[in-house]
Amino acid sequence: MRSGKSRARARGYTYLAMLVAVAVISAGLAATGEVWSHASKREKEAELLFVGQQFRQAIAFYYEQSPGNGKQYPAKLEDLLEDKRFPSPRRHLRKLYADPITGQPDWGLIEAPGGGIMGVHSRSGAEPLKRAEFGLRDRVFHQATNYYEWRFFYEPPTMATAPAP
Repeated sequence: MRSGKSRARARGYTYLAMLVAVAVISAGLAATGEVWSHASKREKEAELLFVGQQFRQAIAFYYEQSPGNGKQYPAKLEDLLEDKRFPSPRRHLRKLYADPITGQPDWGLIEAPGGGIMGVHSRSGAEPLKRAEFGLRDRVFHQATNYYEWRFFYEPPTMATAPAP
């Protein structure tokens, strides 16, 4: 009779040990998932900064290399792929990148005062993880509450405002 009770107790302890093991493994997996999620989001942010800089640079080249005296911004993003204003078309951008945050190629466009597109921004309203250590051109991003406020645009030096003190 004693051996029956001790077996039941042993099974109870084994069951309890299995429950604890499952709880510990679940907590570990949850922590790993959160770390992976943050790493993925940081990677997307880095890609957004790279792609935004590519658009900014391409728009600057398009504007600064305008033939004649009148500088102009591209009318559409596709103009950056093939600039037909020259006898031999120029490519200011290799491809139209998708927004790394949304995964869609539908960028928000920043219109230039005289017409055309002077920049792009993400359409995502998600909150960024990165809040500091931006480059000089992107220093205002540290105040952004969402990716929509990360605006990549080109202003010619004569139009640019003086940097804040």
